[in-house]
Amino acid sequence: MQLFRPLLLLLVFLCPLSLFASPSTAKILVLGDSLSAGYGIALEEGWVSLLQERIKKHHFTYEVVNASVSGETSGGGLARLPALLAEHKPMIVILELGGNDGLRGHPINVMRQNLEKIIAASQAANAQVLLLGMHIPPNYGARYTRTFHQAYIDLAKKYQLSFVPFFLDQVANNAALMQSDGIHPTAEAQGTMLDHVWPTLEPLLK
Repeated sequence: MQLFRPLLLLLVFLCPLSLFASPSTAKILVLGDSLSAGYGIALEEGWVSLLQERIKKHHFTYEVVNASVSGETSGGGLARLPALLAEHKPMIVILELGGNDGLRGHPINVMRQNLEKIIAASQAANAQVLLLGMHIPPNYGARYTRTFHQAYIDLAKKYQLSFVPFFLDQVANNAALMQSDGIHPTAEAQGTMLDHVWPTLEPLLK
């Protein structure tokens, strides 16, 4: 029996140490479309990759998970969300969807419902949500364009979200910062996009 006593004492002293082990790195989940997936540019040039670099520079310990897909709609993002939340357990969800719904003329009430479900599910999973709003060209008329953007404003107010009203502010109206398709920003624009998001995101990191 004496032989087992040292081993027993060792286990008693070691077990509590596990309670103080450093937790896994907190994660930021970016759920977006081609604007966040880096369409037409190298992945490392995209604003999401630049975000990870800035986070390290400011000595935050977050890992950025880019779950953005070119062509993604609000419905597609909603369908993928449960698995993403279960796998990554993010502390922050940056929601950048809806632009493709608007460009395709999808019903705005459906887009809003999808975004609302994404927000509610993220908050239920204890994640803070940063909503990136969008404007779209007046292809479907002034009323559609106005109602589209208002959906973001209404959701941000209803759920008390951190909110960037127009993600492509200072970029969309500058031809030098847009690719030839007039829809996707260039590599040179990515820093401006990040600079626009950062003041709203940084308080959440603290």
